[in-house]
Amino acid sequence: MEEVAKHNTKEDCWVVLYGKAYDLTKFAKVHPGGAKLITDAAGMDATAIFDPIHPKDIMDKLLKPSLTMGVVDAATIKPEHVAKPPEAHKPKPKKKAVKADAAEEEVEEFKKPPLAAMLNSFDFESVAREVMEPQAWGYYSSGGDDEITLRDNHLAFQRITMRPRILVNVREIDMTTKILNVPAALPLYFTATALAKLAHQEGELAIVKAAKKAGVPYMLPTLSSYTLDEMLAARTPDQVVFSQLYVNPERSRSEEYVAKLEKAGVQALFVTVDAPQLGRREKDMRNKFTQQGSDVQGDEEEEGGVDRSQGATRAISSYIDPGLNWEDVPWLKKITSMKVLLKGVQCAEDAVMAFKAGLSGCVLSNHGGRQLDTCRPGIEVLPEVMEALKEAGATKETFAVFIDGGVRRGGDIFKAVALGAQACGVGRPVLYSLASYGQNGIVRMVHMLQDELQMVMRLAGTPNIPSITEKHVITTNLADHIVPLPVDNLTMKTYQGLEPAAKL
Repeated sequence: MEEVAKHNTKEDCWVVLYGKAYDLTKFAKVHPGGAKLITDAAGMDATAIFDPIHPKDIMDKLLKPSLTMGVVDAATIKPEHVAKPPEAHKPKPKKKAVKADAAEEEVEEFKKPPLAAMLNSFDFESVAREVMEPQAWGYYSSGGDDEITLRDNHLAFQRITMRPRILVNVREIDMTTKILNVPAALPLYFTATALAKLAHQEGELAIVKAAKKAGVPYMLPTLSSYTLDEMLAARTPDQVVFSQLYVNPERSRSEEYVAKLEKAGVQALFVTVDAPQLGRREKDMRNKFTQQGSDVQGDEEEEGGVDRSQGATRAISSYIDPGLNWEDVPWLKKITSMKVLLKGVQCAEDAVMAFKAGLSGCVLSNHGGRQLDTCRPGIEVLPEVMEALKEAGATKETFAVFIDGGVRRGGDIFKAVALGAQACGVGRPVLYSLASYGQNGIVRMVHMLQDELQMVMRLAGTPNIPSITEKHVITTNLADHIVPLPVDNLTMKTYQGLEPAAKL
């Protein structure tokens, strides 16, 4: 540890994590949480700060092997060598709400409603906003730039109207389906979301268990809070999971990770292709700025470093390869026998190219509105993709199409299936229900979507999933964006608007 302690500056920054010393001098500049969190721990053991959010194996996923300096003799680590969390990252008391009688200026702690009071996915979001730490809320809720796409992801579903059929025998409703040949209780899966420990201490482990209870697949994230081994161990023996992949510039890292997934029985690999650079998510960036204080800004900017106000989302080519392109598809297919799909397709041409490249499918996604603002919601892209794939000779059996982004109601799932999607992915609803009520919250959220979907299917005259067709919806206004709509009160009351600096 004495050797590690010598490397205690921004220009020469070694940090100990789980008994190993790493040279984080370069990585600090692109650290998602800002460089200061790392450089403040230069020459020290930062495991206590690191552990509550990150998995033990994340350094092996992200860093080149040459940056692992060696194993540190535990006997040489003294109390003064252990980094302490900065004030901004210490646990905060629960938020407080002003009582109705404001004249007395009394306050009381936020009283969380009982789980049974949750009637829709927006209810979970409203509770999560109150119980989550500001840093975590900012990371999860933020979208790219002006958050136009973030909001339109859900509003797009409201531009699709229903065309129900009557006098159909709907005494029994069967919502069961198969997602990439994996049985599911409904056309829904939990898509990959990073750092679930920001929502709840059990993080991804709770999501794995909730997915089993709810009867839907879970797409394991690359940037998880728990290790891959820990997530896999949380499965039941008969539980099938998928996995998401960020392709690392150090391709050997990705190959090792994929091999581990396949050996563990993971059924499909969803390669993220919409993040050669991570988007500007200003809620998150603003939160980082105010938490860390303006007194630490100057020298980093003057030296041309990365502004520590960039938030939890601006680490780029250190672990996501911006050079990934169509020529790499044969390599992806070569390194695994799992089904390989592209996650983040946003136009018909790319979907057809994926089909012609021999891939198993794609997800029409804009990364939850967190990347390129003003791009189209997945549900809006779906009709053109299905038409182009049909012309190219693809069928639903040979090339699976999924969508994610903005799915909040059972009716949203119905509309996606009607337009050709095999299933829908949900991300934030999983995190918000986890943050609010843990594993049980996630299960209730899925059951509510099931109840809603059952009602919609019955009222639309569709007794099972195959009976849902494009003839049950009208998409005339989906792409024109000019149809007037009633105010969506649930969205308006749970959406937190952006604030300019002068209002902070």
